[in-house]
Amino acid sequence: MRRGHNIFFDGALVVLLIQSCANAFYLPGAAPHDYEAGEQVNLFVNALTPMLSARDDSKLKSLINYDYYNPSFRFCEPEGGPKNQPESLGSILFGDRIFNSPYDIKMLEDNGTCHTLCTVEVPAEDAKFINDRIREDYALNWLIDGLPAAEMKKDLKTGDVFFDLGFNLGNDDDDIPYLNNHYEIVLRYHQPSPGIFRVVGVLVWPFSRGGSQQPSDRPDCDSEVPPLLLSETQSSSVRYTYRVTWNESDTPWATRWDNYLHIFDPKIHWFSLINSIVIVVFLCIMVAMILLRTVSRDISRYNAIDLSEDVQEDWGWKLVHGEVFRTPRYSTALAVMVGNGAQLCAMCAVTLVFALLGFLSPSNRGSLATVMVVCWSFFGGIGGYYSSRVYASLGGKDRRKTAFITATVLPTVVFGIIFLLNFMLLVAGSSGAVPFSTMLLIVLLWFGISAPLSSIGYYIGSKQGGVSHPVRVNQIPRQIPPVPRYLQPWWCALLAGVLPFGAAFVELYFVMSSLFASRAYYAFGFLALTTFVVALTTATVTILFTYFTLCAEEYRWHWRSFLIGGGSAFWMFAYGLLYWASRLSLDSFSSVMLYIGYLFLLCLFDFLITGTIGFLASYWAVRKLYSAIRVD
Repeated sequence: MRRGHNIFFDGALVVLLIQSCANAFYLPGAAPHDYEAGEQVNLFVNALTPMLSARDDSKLKSLINYDYYNPSFRFCEPEGGPKNQPESLGSILFGDRIFNSPYDIKMLEDNGTCHTLCTVEVPAEDAKFINDRIREDYALNWLIDGLPAAEMKKDLKTGDVFFDLGFNLGNDDDDIPYLNNHYEIVLRYHQPSPGIFRVVGVLVWPFSRGGSQQPSDRPDCDSEVPPLLLSETQSSSVRYTYRVTWNESDTPWATRWDNYLHIFDPKIHWFSLINSIVIVVFLCIMVAMILLRTVSRDISRYNAIDLSEDVQEDWGWKLVHGEVFRTPRYSTALAVMVGNGAQLCAMCAVTLVFALLGFLSPSNRGSLATVMVVCWSFFGGIGGYYSSRVYASLGGKDRRKTAFITATVLPTVVFGIIFLLNFMLLVAGSSGAVPFSTMLLIVLLWFGISAPLSSIGYYIGSKQGGVSHPVRVNQIPRQIPPVPRYLQPWWCALLAGVLPFGAAFVELYFVMSSLFASRAYYAFGFLALTTFVVALTTATVTILFTYFTLCAEEYRWHWRSFLIGGGSAFWMFAYGLLYWASRLSLDSFSSVMLYIGYLFLLCLFDFLITGTIGFLASYWAVRKLYSAIRVD
């Protein structure tokens, strides 16, 4: 009784401590910056990215990022030259290249005053480069107090006002590229206490102002002037101006990201989720009916047969009880793929948990990619453990070779593809190319942390051995009769992959728009539910097709179950090609290869994850099925 009182007291003390510290606790990278009047507010510039406009028929025209201070853009530089800002691993991998800027902004000062930033000369060849980037709808990306500069827009379907990340380098609505050289900067601030100010919104309206571009002590930002067109035959002068306006806001600092993380048409997300749940419920009921009615009836009939009766009374899946656990061909490759799939499953699950709990703050740029890379590295033990146990269960003997391949093959393939894509970015002069030091860090994470942990996991799994099988394997393989076309491996994969893909294709559109079109995505609640539905759908549909395969006396179910589970990856690749045709207009060879490369990696990861889920679910179902019958 005393122990119970101590536990209750300790629990109450922990709750009180958490409540007392709640006001002082902030997630990493998410602590507010309190400004005083007149204090310097730093404006940082990020890489220029291609932008997908709000029109329904708009297409993304490039996948190449460019440094803000690329010499061809001729932007104004700060005194002493631009200085690179420290960034996280994920931020670098996603192409962020953040520098300081010459903009002089002080809290609540120079409200509404027009300033000249600098005047530059743009040669003809650089003018052509800039005009081409304007035609490709490139956007500028600024950061103030961790908030990205955005344009205020209105969702035509819901009527909600939201902030669209980035703002246009220029305007080519009339098929003539006009450069934006004046920026109306609106900074929203909140005053939590007297004399303390916090930035809660950053809006920028860019304008193209032609006319005289000569420096002036009193610049005019309001007069009517024609837009600025850069000449591609001779040098042009460009005067950059800006004006800062301070607006007080009731938005507290804790909810300042709400306007940025806008969910376009949430009804589509709910419709997709409900539709997916209906599919899962239907599949679960179907599998339950098969297991409870058909299988239970078969098991009862088989167990009721007198042992003296002719064995030919057996039919269907009972006939292959002596073959169903026979070692499949290429068991090493299957065990390696299951191990890597289990490692990826663990990585995705933990990352989603962190995202749902709010640890992946959007102000901490690149935190999502950082967590994924770190989790992948530290979950190498999970991959080695599952690979070892599956390999032992399949009757494999060459354990050292399997352990080595499990630890090295997937990182080598992924690193090789990323290295080729990085080379394409270097050739194209993109800032998205990963620096050599970062590439070396990834190699150290994969081969210095993940590989040793994979070996440790494989050792632990080998000590536990394989899973015991409920029936013995015949010495002589049984002849396999012809199976229907819909039960052949590739047809099964395509037919079964439709259902998991159908449960996720709506959410997949928003994820791909976030990856390729620089759209903010933070609907992790929908994503987590969709992931759970896809996993459950994959498991049930794979069990269903495995049962049909065994009923057709086809006992080679191991590779089929993995292929059936990963069938959604083939539909994902087809959807990626459709997305390319409908939302992308890539003219350069580098952009095309980048898109195909990243799409292939996405489909590869999906194939390994869903294939692993399908194989493990089928393995569990087959063991349960054959452990319930009496075999002579």
